[in-house]
Amino acid sequence: MKSFIKTIEEKICKNIKLKKINIIDNSQKHKGHKSFKKNNFHLKIIIESDYLKSLSRIDSQRLIMKTLNEEMKSKIHAIEIEIN
Repeated sequence: MKSFIKTIEEKICKNIKLKKINIIDNSQKHKGHKSFKKNNFHLKIIIESDYLKSLSRIDSQRLIMKTLNEEMKSKIHAIEIEIN
């Protein structure tokens, strides 16, 4: 079975034109937070994409959030997005 991180990476790559992607699972850094759930992820997504850079910051983040809509409802608690 594919890891959740790999599934997220493939989904973003399939839907957004990019050069490079790096997804970091920061879930353990949030272990002490009141809203922490061990089955939910705190992710940092670093994307190198000329296409996303051509959009406004808000539009590029909206596109990523829309792409991950189902995962945001069930398995992702928080996302940090960096676009280069």
